[in-house]
Amino acid sequence: MRLAIRPLLIAVIVLCTALPLSVVAAAPPVQVLPEAEAALMSGQNVIVETDPWLTFRPATGEPTVGVVIYPGGLVAPEAYAPTARQLAAAGYLAVIVPVPLQLAVFGADRAAAVIAANPEIEAWAVAGHSLGGSAAAYFANTYPDLVDGLVLWASFTDRNNDLSDDDALVVSSIYATLDGLATVAEVEAANQFLPESTTYVVIEGGNHAYFGWYGDQDGDLPATISRAEQQALIVDATVAVLEQIGAGR
Repeated sequence: MRLAIRPLLIAVIVLCTALPLSVVAAAPPVQVLPEAEAALMSGQNVIVETDPWLTFRPATGEPTVGVVIYPGGLVAPEAYAPTARQLAAAGYLAVIVPVPLQLAVFGADRAAAVIAANPEIEAWAVAGHSLGGSAAAYFANTYPDLVDGLVLWASFTDRNNDLSDDDALVVSSIYATLDGLATVAEVEAANQFLPESTTYVVIEGGNHAYFGWYGDQDGDLPATISRAEQQALIVDATVAVLEQIGAGR
């Protein structure tokens, strides 16, 4: 019985925050861009596996640091393939976890299986976009012994997953000034639930959809920078966390 009700409990905990409600309201699901589909092909620098997760490995060397990525609400996991590919090209294992109904709250524990399947990785971060970031924060709070870093992409946590006392967790909160779904005011109001050591990266002119590679979302604002420019900042800030947790091992 306990196992049967756990997904429902996760959903109740996370869906009570303002961010998931605003994201779910942005239905219907969005279209993945061609760049995302192209990123699913293995190449000279990156090896891609598509089952059971979207896994991106450096073609050379053996990574010791990895990141599990939770997709945003009603966004296909493939939409984050270009980002994961760049992280793998930088020398890290990057795994995007598909989630039921494209809602990360129903698969918030899935990073545990990824971690168990890759024992060679010595340090792990969890990352997530929007609703996926709430799931990542839940995972970091629930499994502190498994996670060394947390990267929030246009997301935040709340009192249900308060991380403010977790001094060992390396956290980066990345958000954009023209995000109409996870607004600057909403994100910054939740800073109180993150550790004092959290790094905040504000992307001037960025929006919500440019955290992935998919079409426009209702309620979002037009970006004044390109998707490629925003993605470069996201990748750099995420790599900074991976470098830090790797150095701590």
